[in-house]
Amino acid sequence: MREFLLRMLVLGILLAAISNVFLMAQGDPEAAKMKNPVEATQESLNAGQQLYQRHCASCHGKNGQGGSGNDLIPAAPSLLGGQWKHGSSDGEIFKSIKEGVPPDFNMTPWGDRLKDPDIWNIINYVRSLAKKN
Repeated sequence: MREFLLRMLVLGILLAAISNVFLMAQGDPEAAKMKNPVEATQESLNAGQQLYQRHCASCHGKNGQGGSGNDLIPAAPSLLGGQWKHGSSDGEIFKSIKEGVPPDFNMTPWGDRLKDPDIWNIINYVRSLAKKN
């Protein structure tokens, strides 16, 4: 009986972990409803580029191509593709930047360091990088 309970516990933990990964990879339907309130003007793109270079390029690469990572932190993903692991809408990207990406927070929350309009400018800039590639 003890062996059966141990197997069931391990199976439960495995199913919970798989469900968590699956749900996280689906993005956030509520965040996906958010619309970017900042128009992608040249002024927004310039501001987004400056902010990106200052806050994001060290992990995601100067041109959004992704980072190399190290022994402690996995490589940051490329931002040039159209599909992102934690959601590809502007609202989902906004949430990932503002709140970070749990459970390990390799993508740390920036909401306490960047104002909302700054995050939207970064999103506009990153979108412009993806269009160039």
